Amino acid sequence: MSVTPQTNTDLPALARILGERDNFVICGHVSPDGDCIGSQLALMFALRLLGKTATCLLAKDEPIDVRLTFLPGSDEFIPAAAFQGVPSTFIAVDVPLKERMNSAAGHILDACEFSVTIDHHAVDERMTDLAYVDPAIASTTMLIWELAGLLGVERDARIAQCCYTGLVTDTGRFQYQNTDAPALAAAAQMVEAGATPADVSRHIFQSRSLPSIELEALAIERMHLGAHGAYALSWIEQADYARTGAVKADGEPLIDVLRSLRGVRVACMLRDQGDSVRGSFRAKDDTDVAALARTLGGGGHRAAAGFTVSGPMVAAVARIEDLLTEMLEESADSSAQNTGEHAS
Repeated sequence: MSVTPQTNTDLPALARILGERDNFVICGHVSPDGDCIGSQLALMFALRLLGKTATCLLAKDEPIDVRLTFLPGSDEFIPAAAFQGVPSTFIAVDVPLKERMNSAAGHILDACEFSVTIDHHAVDERMTDLAYVDPAIASTTMLIWELAGLLGVERDARIAQCCYTGLVTDTGRFQYQNTDAPALAAAAQMVEAGATPADVSRHIFQSRSLPSIELEALAIERMHLGAHGAYALSWIEQADYARTGAVKADGEPLIDVLRSLRGVRVACMLRDQGDSVRGSFRAKDDTDVAALARTLGGGGHRAAAGFTVSGPMVAAVARIEDLLTEMLEESADSSAQNTGEHAS
């Protein structure tokens, strides 16, 4: 694993400690994606196979992406604000900071006598008593898959399906740079245990709504190309959702449309949130978009990162295009200079 500042344990130790405890709540980040939901459900099933009480929480009281409702246990989520009682153990998965949860989830975390983080997002601080964070791993579900094995439970088809879903979504159908030998080996283990790739693909990648396609048309119409075609940027306004009947999850695939364009090295998709703009970066090469996101108060992985900036969309577009142009033209100049040096 890659040692991170907040890591202070390992998976075998975590398995031993969790095996000695009970009454768990498992929570992820707001707007949970496939890796977050898959991690929560897989860990819930693994703990229940040990005879433990385990409940999955939603950081924010909003429906999960309808494309993920095929997963076993997806109907058991409880919004953190509606959760009754005080559990003894809080497990945060796929989320490194309280700011990425919600106030209600944060209050439950604070009230628990013991807390754990299992994640692959590296930050400089630790929000729980114990944390195991490996940014070199492709998905948090890979860590949950390994942990379930260390817990000594049978990694059944439910656990496999949830873990595979997190892995296939966080690797972009095994197309992103984080697709490596360990990721493919883990996927093979999950399939052998009962995960069904065709079913996962049908639900996740082949069931877009008509409003999602209509949002895509708007995003393509607004798309800006810059730095000699090295970046593609577009945005969705709040009014677009009302006009098309779309929900927030319908906008999730749009950045991959921008990223798929030939010659584009970095894609950026912006979403209007009223008084602020939420943005996502995706890189196709070794461009470090996490570093760019950090300059905007965000963060993430080298090839996939997010951020939020205050103000109107027009200001956000101008600011981010300037940053992308500076970053990508500088890297192009540096690459050209190195090529010239090698040639001479």
